[in-house]
Amino acid sequence: MLGQRLLPWDYGVRNLFRRPTRSALTLGGLTIVVLLVLVVVGFIRGLEKSLSATGNPNVVLVYSLSSAADIENSSIPGRTPALLAASVDGVSRQQGVEYVSPELYLGTRISTANMSEPGMGLVRGVTTAAPLVRDQVQLVEGAWPHAGEVMVGRLVHSKLGANKKDLAIGQQVTFDGRTWTISGHFTAAGSAFESEVWAPLAELQTTLKRQDLSLVAVRMDSPDNVADVDIFCRERIDLELKAVSESVYYASLQKHYKPVRMLGWVVVALIAGSGIFAGLNTMYGAVVGRIRELATLQALGFRRRAILLTLVQEATLLACAGALIACIVGLSLVDGAAVRFTMGAFMLKVDSVGIAVACGVAALLGVVGALPPAVKAMRLPVVEAIKSI
Repeated sequence: MLGQRLLPWDYGVRNLFRRPTRSALTLGGLTIVVLLVLVVVGFIRGLEKSLSATGNPNVVLVYSLSSAADIENSSIPGRTPALLAASVDGVSRQQGVEYVSPELYLGTRISTANMSEPGMGLVRGVTTAAPLVRDQVQLVEGAWPHAGEVMVGRLVHSKLGANKKDLAIGQQVTFDGRTWTISGHFTAAGSAFESEVWAPLAELQTTLKRQDLSLVAVRMDSPDNVADVDIFCRERIDLELKAVSESVYYASLQKHYKPVRMLGWVVVALIAGSGIFAGLNTMYGAVVGRIRELATLQALGFRRRAILLTLVQEATLLACAGALIACIVGLSLVDGAAVRFTMGAFMLKVDSVGIAVACGVAALLGVVGALPPAVKAMRLPVVEAIKSI
């Protein structure tokens, strides 16, 4: 019987094209909502990826016990690297070279030729041992810095708020009263190092008039040897050192930024909620203009449940189309976009998790946004609905 059948599938599809202006506006609104969700989830996923990519379980960070977890405030004796190499077993070695990287790490204001005001950047003084310990760092253009030179990570321009061209090889940057020439660019597999400027350690110490270090990074043969460095630091009470696995250190930073990530998910929920209310408003308008049509369908013998499903179908089709457009835009423009943050800079990540969340929100918008106005329209008596204008 007619009343037991659902409306044809193409009926709901044709209805979308009968009102092109309203459908286009609804599609645009839904696309914006889903795209905003995708951006926020991309921010959360990008931050998590940056922190997880930085930590290496084979690398131990040795820094000042009094600095807590803030390496910028750490100050340890300059002889620490030699003591570690001579006293700790399990340090990686190759052809007589220990994988021990003495480093000076600081946040300072950095300016380029075309910047109106200096930007806050991160500088790391390193030696040629740094790439042995930080194996994710790869020089992709130019050369290792020599006297008066620095090399910059691929996200430094985002951290400084500078033009990428101002950090090309041969250009100059100024910090701490000295001008340096850029000798090369490096990447670091999406880790936090990509937002840093690397300078020769000895020259940076001379510029800052410091002989101490911020930290020493030691690469061990196995994660099991990490405890040996900790034992050394506990025994040498006079040095006041602390040893932490690099993976543990950056995992603690993830906990530190947990409120930020939680706030991001709250924003996702708020955007989804606002999108649902916007969808309700749009669908109410759409249903009000079709009361006579819906009543005629009931008079023809179609059950209210079948008409209700058709309305949900229309809204869901629009929401899914919006999700598809938003995902295409997100993968094209949002994925890989650099964002400044307190820890440096990182890239937004549109991955399977973000796409799944965006599509789930779109489906929710379609179903939940269509149900209340459709139910309200179905409650009207058929005779009264047919007479309505």
